[in-house]
Amino acid sequence: MQTHIVLDLAPGRKRYCASSDQPALESMNPVTINAVEAILVDLPTIRAHQLAMAVMQRQTLVIVRLRCSDGIEGIGEATTIGGLSYGEESPEGIKLAIDTYLAPALAGLDASNIHAAMRRLENVARGNRFAKSALESALLDAQGKRLGVSLSTLLGGAVRDRLPVLWTLASGDTARDIEEAESLLASRRHNTFKLKVGRRAVADDVAHVSRIKQALGDRARVTVDVNQAWNEADAAGAIARLEAAGVDLIEQPIPRANLAGMARLAARFVVPIMADEAVNGPEDALAIARQGAADVLALKIAKSGGIHEMLRTAAVGDAAGLSLYGGTMLEGSVGSIASAHGFACLPRLSWGTELFGPLLLKDDIVANPPRYSDFEMEIPTGPGLGLELDEDKLAFYRRDR
Repeated sequence: MQTHIVLDLAPGRKRYCASSDQPALESMNPVTINAVEAILVDLPTIRAHQLAMAVMQRQTLVIVRLRCSDGIEGIGEATTIGGLSYGEESPEGIKLAIDTYLAPALAGLDASNIHAAMRRLENVARGNRFAKSALESALLDAQGKRLGVSLSTLLGGAVRDRLPVLWTLASGDTARDIEEAESLLASRRHNTFKLKVGRRAVADDVAHVSRIKQALGDRARVTVDVNQAWNEADAAGAIARLEAAGVDLIEQPIPRANLAGMARLAARFVVPIMADEAVNGPEDALAIARQGAADVLALKIAKSGGIHEMLRTAAVGDAAGLSLYGGTMLEGSVGSIASAHGFACLPRLSWGTELFGPLLLKDDIVANPPRYSDFEMEIPTGPGLGLELDEDKLAFYRRDR
C-alpha cells in the first residue's frame, strides 16, 4: 500500500505529492491577472509646497488596483512632482499608458511570476518607469497577500523595521520655516530638514538657508535641494557659503546632464553632493560612480521603474562606495510604504529617507495610514504592503467621481 503526502502551498499554485515509491509533481492552473484599473486621485496639501520648478497646492496620485483570478487585489501608486515639471511622466500620461498599453499586456499572465510580468511590460513599452513601478508594487502586494507575508519578506527580508524620515521646509518664508522646524523637533517627529531652493536669487537662497541652520544649530541636520536650478559657477559660490554655514548635504545643484560639473563640485567641497535627477537606474549609478559625480545617490522606486530596479541601482552605488538615501516623489501612503519596504531591505542607508509624503497631504485614501514617531516611520508588517484602501475616501477624491 502506497502512502501519499500532499502539501498545498498556496491557492492556485502547485501541489507537491510524495509517495513511498515515486515523487510526483502535479501542476495546477496558475493564478492570472484579470483586470487592472488606474485611478487619478487629487489630494490637497497642508500648505503651498514650493520647489525650484513648481508650487504645489495639491498632489495627484495614480492608484492602481490589480485584480487576480483568485480574488486577491494588489494596489500600487505612481506619483509625479508638479505634473510634468519634474520629469517626463505626468499623472494623466501614466494613467493613459496603463489603460492603453500596459494593462492589456498583463491580462491573463501568471500573477505570481512578477519578473515575467515586468519583462513583458519592458517589451511592450520603453521608459514609462513610473507606470511600471506602480504595477510592480501592485503585483508584489497581491503576492504578499496570497502568501501571507509582507512585501519586504518577498524581497528577501527587512534589515530594519523603522526608517528615519526627514521633513521638507518649503513655505518660502524663513521665520515660518524656523517655527515649523522647532515644532517638529519638539514633537520628535523630524530632526533632519531639507530646504527647497532655486526659485529666488542665489544670494537670497543662501541667506535663507544660513539663517535656518543658525537657528537650529547642532540639534538638526539641514540639507539643501536645488532641483538643478543653478549653473556651475553659481553653484560653486553658493556651496562654499552653505558649507561654511554648516549645511550637511547639497542635492542636485546643477542640471542632471552635467556630470562633469557635478564631479568638479564633488571634488572641490567637503559637504556631500547628492545626485537625484541625474540617477534613474543602475546604468546612471554606474556613470555617476565612474565620473565621481556625487557622494550620495537618491533612490526612488518610481524613477527606477520599480522596487527591484531600485535595488539593482542601490547595489551599484553601494559597490562603488557611494552613500544611499531613500527618496520620494511625494507619494501618498501606498507609494511611500512600497518604497519603505524596498528601503528596509538595503544593508546600508546612511542618509535615511524622505518618505514624508503622506504627512504633506490633508487627507488619506488608506484606512491605516503610516505611523511616524521618534523621527522615524514604522514599516507595516501585514501581508503585502500592509495597507487597506478606504473606499469612501477613494470615491470622494477620485477625479472621475
